[in-house]
Amino acid sequence: MRTYGDLFRAKEFTPLFATSALQVAASTVSGLALGTLVYTATRSPLLSALSMFGASFAQLIGAVALLSAADRLPPRAATTVTALAFGLSTVVLALPGLPIGAVFAIVLGQGLVASVGGGVRYGLLSEILPAEGYLLGRSVLNMSSGTMQIIGFGAGGVLVTVLSPRGTLLAGAALHLAAAVAGAGLRPRPPRASGRPSVAETWRTNARLWAGERRHVFLALWVPNGLIVGCESLFVPYAPDRAGLFFALAAFGMLIGDTLTGRFVPSRWRRRLGAPMRLLLAVPYLVFALDPARPLALAAVTIASIGYAATLLLQERLMTLTPAAMHGQALGLHSSGMLAMQGVGAALAGTVAQHTAPATAMAVMAAASVAVTLALAPGLRRADRNPDAASGGTVPPSDDGVEAGRTRVRGARTP
Repeated sequence: MRTYGDLFRAKEFTPLFATSALQVAASTVSGLALGTLVYTATRSPLLSALSMFGASFAQLIGAVALLSAADRLPPRAATTVTALAFGLSTVVLALPGLPIGAVFAIVLGQGLVASVGGGVRYGLLSEILPAEGYLLGRSVLNMSSGTMQIIGFGAGGVLVTVLSPRGTLLAGAALHLAAAVAGAGLRPRPPRASGRPSVAETWRTNARLWAGERRHVFLALWVPNGLIVGCESLFVPYAPDRAGLFFALAAFGMLIGDTLTGRFVPSRWRRRLGAPMRLLLAVPYLVFALDPARPLALAAVTIASIGYAATLLLQERLMTLTPAAMHGQALGLHSSGMLAMQGVGAALAGTVAQHTAPATAMAVMAAASVAVTLALAPGLRRADRNPDAASGGTVPPSDDGVEAGRTRVRGARTP
């Protein structure tokens, strides 16, 4: 599977693509509206950042308690229920007079739902496409995500002005409901693993996924990315009148990186590019220490966001090292950990900005991201030299009888 035409000839890829794109557009429009609403009410960079990215903290709870559901729920039903839950909760966020405490309670609830929904969606992708098509398929989903963020932040900025933040939240809710409808194009599939979801099974599988030097892959997926999202969480207090433009250009840079990496980078280059791409994600933000002119700041954000493609390269490595019956939970753990770290990054960046300035906080977060990337490089090199250790060796079968002993990915058949 080498071309986009091959990809969309896989019958279920199109409805999965539509569902994913609509949910990203909905989250983008809603997030900008909610961040603006909270900042207007509180004038707090920290609370504004947390309103947009605080749902990520709930991913930690989902990662340790709920992720076994990602492989043990029927994918179509789980995808539909996730979209409906987001749509209804976003309607509640639009209610006038809603206390700030209630706003954050709903945001955290959305994070819990998302912790399972991400694993279901990307685990389903590994079933719809053959193994060799996963990178291209995931890159296209990432590209659609970047495109929808560009459109969503641009349209969201207009809608906030024209409709008000609460009216924009209702528009986001409608997009979530449209995603639920699009998911009807998926065919019913049984869960990838047998048995009931449980906290104990989540812990057991997480322990197997964390075994060996593969943990370095997870850390590289989570931490550098999350610290830079902390920079992005400060766009509203940094430039309240141009925050939508900053977010749109960040999404545009991400789109460029995913397009180039998913379609044009030869496989022999992919592992070599991982660390340089993670450094590219952070280094341009160091210019904010100099309080740059607005055009230079916009250029830095755009260039840096190309480096988000590093996560695409690491996801491919993760799939290579993970048994097929654990794909949903592995991708859910990646997604939950990454989003949780984004919440941590937003909190850290907001705290630093409270005591200094948004531009200074961005530079501090970028420097921390560079330091983490350099610290993780030796462990990733060891995993490359010793793939058996990276996969944790032979993985014992789980208690529900699912075979998890093979470290090579089994290819899913295209329907």
